[in-house]
Amino acid sequence: MAAICVFCASSRTLDQRWLDLATDTGAEIARRGHTLVSGGGCVGMMGAVADGARAAGGPTVGVIPQALVDLEVADLRSDELLVTDSMASRKTLMIDKSDAFLALPGGLGTLDELFEVWTTATLTMHAKPMVLVDADHFYQPLLAWLADLTDQHFLKPAGLDLLTVVDSVPAALDVLESHLA
Repeated sequence: MAAICVFCASSRTLDQRWLDLATDTGAEIARRGHTLVSGGGCVGMMGAVADGARAAGGPTVGVIPQALVDLEVADLRSDELLVTDSMASRKTLMIDKSDAFLALPGGLGTLDELFEVWTTATLTMHAKPMVLVDADHFYQPLLAWLADLTDQHFLKPAGLDLLTVVDSVPAALDVLESHLA
C-alpha cells in the first residue's frame, strides 16, 4: 500500500480533541494497510498519530532533525527513524519517502511542511496527492485567504486545485486512495 505522510502539531498543550483526531488518523491509516510517515516526534499530535498507527498494527517511519533528537522528543518506537541534519533536509526526505500527504490542524511547522509540499507540486516537482483536513473549520481563515490570493491572481486556480480540502479523516484517505489507485 502507500506511505502517507501526516503533517500536524507537536505542541504539548493541545486540547484532547486534537490529540484524539491524530490518534484516529494514525489508526485509520494503519487499518487501511498504509505506512505512516511523520515528523518523527513523540509529542503532541505527532506522537499521537504514530501511537494510533502502531496501536492498529501499522508501520511508522519518523523523519526528524538531529536538533530535535537532542531535545529528547524523537519517537524512538518508530519502525524506522531517520535522522537528518536540518529541518530543510527533513522536509526533502519526507517528500521522497511519501506517496501522499495529509495535513491535520497545526501551527507554523505544519504550515511550513504543507506549503513546501504544495509549492513543489505547483512547480511539477512531484505529482503526489495532498489533502487538508479542515476539522471543525480549523482552516477556514487560511482557506479564505487562499481564495483571496487566487482572486488577486497571486495564486493560479490550478495551483489551488492541487490541494483537496475535506472535513474528516476517512474522506481524506478516500481521496488519497482514489488518486493513488
